[in-house]
Amino acid sequence: MQKFRWQLLIVFITALVVGLVLFFQQQTPQEEVIETPNPISGGSYTEALVGSFVRLNPMLDHFNQPDRDIDRLLFSSLIRFDSMGLPVGDLAQSWNVSADGALYSVNLRTDAVWHDGTPVTTKDVVYTISLLQSQNPLIPANLQELWSTVNVNAVSDSLLEFSLPAAFAPFMDYLSFQILPAHLLGNLGIAELVDHPFNLAPIGSGPFRFDSLETENGVITGVNLVSFEYYFKSKPFIDEIHFRYYADETSALNAYLEGAVDGLSQIRNDDMQTVLNQTGLNLYSSRQAKLSIVFLNLRNANASILQSADFRKALMAGINRQAMIDEVLMGQGVLAQGPIMPGNWAYYDQQTPYRYDPDGARQLLAGMGLTLAESGRFISDGALIELTLLVPDDAKHLAMAEILRQNWERIGIGTTITALPYNQVIASLQNRDYQMAMVDIDLSDTPDPDPYQFWAESQVENGQNYAQWSNTTASSYLEQARQTPNIEMRKRLYRNFQVLFEEDLPSLPLFYPIYNYAVKDSINDLSFGPVYDPADRFNNVHEWYILTGVE
Repeated sequence: MQKFRWQLLIVFITALVVGLVLFFQQQTPQEEVIETPNPISGGSYTEALVGSFVRLNPMLDHFNQPDRDIDRLLFSSLIRFDSMGLPVGDLAQSWNVSADGALYSVNLRTDAVWHDGTPVTTKDVVYTISLLQSQNPLIPANLQELWSTVNVNAVSDSLLEFSLPAAFAPFMDYLSFQILPAHLLGNLGIAELVDHPFNLAPIGSGPFRFDSLETENGVITGVNLVSFEYYFKSKPFIDEIHFRYYADETSALNAYLEGAVDGLSQIRNDDMQTVLNQTGLNLYSSRQAKLSIVFLNLRNANASILQSADFRKALMAGINRQAMIDEVLMGQGVLAQGPIMPGNWAYYDQQTPYRYDPDGARQLLAGMGLTLAESGRFISDGALIELTLLVPDDAKHLAMAEILRQNWERIGIGTTITALPYNQVIASLQNRDYQMAMVDIDLSDTPDPDPYQFWAESQVENGQNYAQWSNTTASSYLEQARQTPNIEMRKRLYRNFQVLFEEDLPSLPLFYPIYNYAVKDSINDLSFGPVYDPADRFNNVHEWYILTGVE
């Protein structure tokens, strides 16, 4: 009987435990299910372009940015570049470089088709390169020069070989051209393409295809694109993209304020505050691939003092570059450290930043043994130092030149400003007929950092080494860096070059201007890193989306 009572007790305790477990389970909140927004197809985006329509053809758009912007959505390239300037595949699936750096093999994707359904093959690439090799002024001279030395061989429909006369590591830059359809245009040269109907209704292989033109009184006022269902990376989420043309940035901004467009392709510095005040408008900014610099002519007999590195460093320390950015560019600039852009894979970030230090500048000048006149100006070779600064004859450069003049006057250096039309300034640089010159170097479309043309000894006489800087060691680094395809070796060589440039300071790097782009906040997943051309804002356009579902 006692044994039976123990059994009953055990059953009772077990039931109690089970009941408590069930009770507490009921009291525990159920895990919340989180619904994740999922991009879905649909919607349209309208952007304001500043400028006018000329023709939609990547071989003919080099000198018209609005055409370049739209062509980026219509056409594909072998390669494009990431935010650090390194090549990434577009139509190219993979590539190899021979040990001697003179042979490049490129494998094309086999799933890419033109907007009419025809497969993209190496025939299209070979045809497009034949246009780049043509001696036509519509093709930039640097492209003609490079491609005239390259032998192109289509091994198969998907394999290309490029034979160079010698190793040239920046060659990958030159594979970023957009490709035309040989099956539609293959018997035409540049001259025949200029007025061809193709330019008004192009067939590409990009994420969007041409739909129609908007016209008003016989003038093209807009271009309409629709998503390409068979785009090789994936069909874009946004169904339609519309571009509308405006005469200037302010007109484009007014169109946004009136609700006519969703995005602004560029923004004037004077309009920045208005843009920032708009609720629901996202601003995207990136430094432009344009370096403002003061070239110093180190071989000008009438300005021999420029040959002193200490004097050049004093000039640099005497410049309030941030004031130039704030007062002239309204804050829209990034201070430059040297001839290689920050953010680029080759940029050496351990350099000592140039500081505005007028007292230190005067100490450098005094340390050179220069005497100080009662006027506060320094004397060299028995005369007050007075240098001539050549600048383009426009309001922006003249305002910056005046800041330079005042800055240098403060440290005891006299400066006379000479303003000429831009083409005459360039001619003076080419003729080495100047003392100092403030210009903007356009580095767009060349993410490879190779600064050889501006600073190598071989470019002193007839090239673009306008400063006539002759540094054998620096030139050796630049020569080696453009011959080795090994990226890590190139990084080390460019690091060494930048250290020498900082030490010798053959010219005075000022800043990189900022590119600003604005899009309504209903457009999602824009990826906006450093740009080498304003059209780079569309690098991931097929991933943009407006509508979402839930999964």
